[in-house]
Amino acid sequence: MANFEQRLADLEAVVERLEEGGLPLDEAVRLFEEGMKLSESCKKELSDAEGRVQVLIERAGGKMKTQELVVETDDDEAEEDEE
Repeated sequence: MANFEQRLADLEAVVERLEEGGLPLDEAVRLFEEGMKLSESCKKELSDAEGRVQVLIERAGGKMKTQELVVETDDDEAEEDEE
């Protein structure tokens, strides 16, 4: 199976094709389904990695503090440019 980085790149390519538009409905639905599978796979791997990091920190006797991760998207950057 492809590694995380490859699946993420594949997901980005799917999103770009869907955003371009002009696809026949069947192709758009197929790409959407593929994108959903890739997204779920990436989410699972990220969740698993987070769990492993938490275990490592706990074993080292460290205290964990959770904090919301703010991720900027292209839409956020576009809004900032408009202001």
